[in-house]
Amino acid sequence: MLQEHMNLNQYQFNEDAPMRINKYLAQIGVCSRRKAEELIKDRQVEVDGIIIEELGYKLQNKQIIKILEKANNNLQTQFSIIYHKPVGIVSGQAQENETPAIALIKDNNKSGEGPDFPSGKTIPPVGRLDKDSRGLLILSEDGILARNLIGPESKIEKEYFVKVHGTINDKKIAKLQFGLSLDGRQLKRAIVRQIDDDCLNFILKEGRNRQIRRMCAKVGLEVYDLYRVRIGNIEIGDLKEGFWRNLNQQEVNKIKS
Repeated sequence: MLQEHMNLNQYQFNEDAPMRINKYLAQIGVCSRRKAEELIKDRQVEVDGIIIEELGYKLQNKQIIKILEKANNNLQTQFSIIYHKPVGIVSGQAQENETPAIALIKDNNKSGEGPDFPSGKTIPPVGRLDKDSRGLLILSEDGILARNLIGPESKIEKEYFVKVHGTINDKKIAKLQFGLSLDGRQLKRAIVRQIDDDCLNFILKEGRNRQIRRMCAKVGLEVYDLYRVRIGNIEIGDLKEGFWRNLNQQEVNKIKS
């Protein structure tokens, strides 16, 4: 799906084949198809400057879609939070005897300002942080935010501090930075720095399954602590382990723009 996000409520459709507007808005993560139809009924969607009234309207290549201010303000109320995930908690779908992160988002472990999280509400994690890893986990029902953070074209940095067993040397660091493949595919160039005798700082622009642990294993290092501290401009800061906070609008806007 090719599309250009022109600003926070305006998009350009870049496909040769026509597509229903509600399907398009759902695919790029603006809202669900049903919500898109509600916006059209409320006369809150423009295409090339004209308000759309037909629910089945089909977009043509290069058309500009705009979500009007009233609707856009409503969409921006979607919950986006960060959680300082401890080891032993899973990011998303839990198996038997496992605890998912969303189950631990409660009033008594909230930090900072912003709306309280409704009891029983479920929102998905944006990407994952393995059960045996800790640190920054983002959960959001904002599709644009999620797409910009983890979509196939995302270039958002993810930063980690990683403690390892084994000898660290310049040759291993060079291979970790560029020269490794996983699952038959070359990894993107990473930034890897030695912090201490047993600690490395990783900055990645991709997120393969258990990537850092597998990278380290390929150079003879065994990870025993993996701590994510940053995703793009969003930092864990002094958020205590096991606590969560709302993302502020400035953080959200910077990722979405």
